[in-house]
Amino acid sequence: PLQETHQQDWVGIGFRMGDQRFVAPIGEIAEILHEPRHAVMPGVKFWVAGVANLRGRLLPLMDLCGFFGHELTSARKQRRVMVVEYNDIFAGLVVDEVFGMQRFSQLSLIPHTPQDVDQRLVPFLRGQFIREQAWQIFSPWALVQSADFMDLAS
Repeated sequence: PLQETHQQDWVGIGFRMGDQRFVAPIGEIAEILHEPRHAVMPGVKFWVAGVANLRGRLLPLMDLCGFFGHELTSARKQRRVMVVEYNDIFAGLVVDEVFGMQRFSQLSLIPHTPQDVDQRLVPFLRGQFIREQAWQIFSPWALVQSADFMDLAS
């Protein structure tokens, strides 16, 4: 008898920075929030938006667009915060928009990064999927481990 083959779908959280779409591995995002009220912190890089209280935990908020040298393009009500927990790191990445869970066929993964991508993004990209347009695979865990991200003081 013929055996049916089941391909494993790749599942991630879709989000937008500027006019580019990205998808983060679902296991690298702890939760998604509306942009919370936050206190501005003095003496930090311009892309550190501030710190918020998330159920009794201090959540540093980082403007992901700002980190990569771009401006947030959406209105505050459309922005979202992707909360990342990796080892001892707890951070909120502010993005223009979140599209929720995205599924892609594992077979459609293109493992290399296109050459026309902003070079500042390359260390954090893990390939792409194409569905109407490119969805770059962005690793928040790679970002929060980078020396540039950890260097918050201005």
